[in-house]
Amino acid sequence: MRRLTKKKALHLVKGLDAFPKVPDSYVETTASGGTVSLMAFTFMLILAFLEFFVYRETWMHYEYEVDKDFKSKLRLNVDITVAMKCQYIGADVLDLAETMVASDGLNYEPVRFVCLFVLGRTLQHIQERLREEHSLQHVLFKSLMKDSPSSLPPREDHPSAPQAACRIHGHLYVNKVAGNFHITVGKAIPHPRGHAHLAALVSHDSYNFSHRIDHLSFGEKLHGTINPLDGTEKISPDHNHMFQYFITIVPTKLNTYQIAADTHQYSVTERERPINHAAGSHGVSGIFMKYDISSLMVRVTEQHMPFWKFLVRLCGIVGGIFSTTGTDELGIRHCSFSFSRHPSSG
Repeated sequence: MRRLTKKKALHLVKGLDAFPKVPDSYVETTASGGTVSLMAFTFMLILAFLEFFVYRETWMHYEYEVDKDFKSKLRLNVDITVAMKCQYIGADVLDLAETMVASDGLNYEPVRFVCLFVLGRTLQHIQERLREEHSLQHVLFKSLMKDSPSSLPPREDHPSAPQAACRIHGHLYVNKVAGNFHITVGKAIPHPRGHAHLAALVSHDSYNFSHRIDHLSFGEKLHGTINPLDGTEKISPDHNHMFQYFITIVPTKLNTYQIAADTHQYSVTERERPINHAAGSHGVSGIFMKYDISSLMVRVTEQHMPFWKFLVRLCGIVGGIFSTTGTDELGIRHCSFSFSRHPSSG
């Protein structure tokens, strides 16, 4: 009874077989079949090899959410060289609540103001490419090399040369509200209604706000990132001149296979104009960077193809090529079989 039951079950399973079978007497090996098989296996290996490289590739995924962190401080990283002596200028931050941020974290270093060296030209070229090819930012996010073009080499200033410029570098911690980081004539002093700069003792003939921005970033400083203002150089055509940068900051949480950090991206628009009260162009000479913080936060994560998806794609390649070449070869054999039997049947 058990054997009969097994035979019936086996016969039932065989009856469900929907795949056609070629009789063994119809199967024969030919040179054309071997050629097709060799080409099919070669094509399979090539596609599988290319699919492996696709599996190794990663991409950046962007998610947007509301930034709920309002109490923490925002780090401002600065490295700017101005073509004026350090005793003539002062840098500080005044935010939207008219809170003056102390500039204790900034260092004033007398240097020579020279044109951009090779590194600066490289940064300018990268900035031009980033404006044209936005996908390059994905590469920068994934690489974050330690020895990057944004890492400044030691300065080679000659002590005998006149040091008529000032390098302002360091970092400040500001409130997460809109503010104005500015460099203007005179040192900043606190004031009940804001702040003021002691500029009365500085002659207008010594005004020169030609400057070079070697680095300007917000948040955690990451090696390998290229910021929009890095490598910027502006030459003032006259003594009384105002340079304005309007910056929009976007909080960014970066999570890649190499690094996880909280940083900030920003976009910037520029404007400059001469200060001439007689012509109606009012204002204060200096460098003004007005920044505003977006309420949205960007979460950037590096993603990778799952292994199961790689296996499915690999099986699809192998199965598709095998079934296609197998059908073609079966058709060739069928035609040759019919042609060989036609004369005898006549």
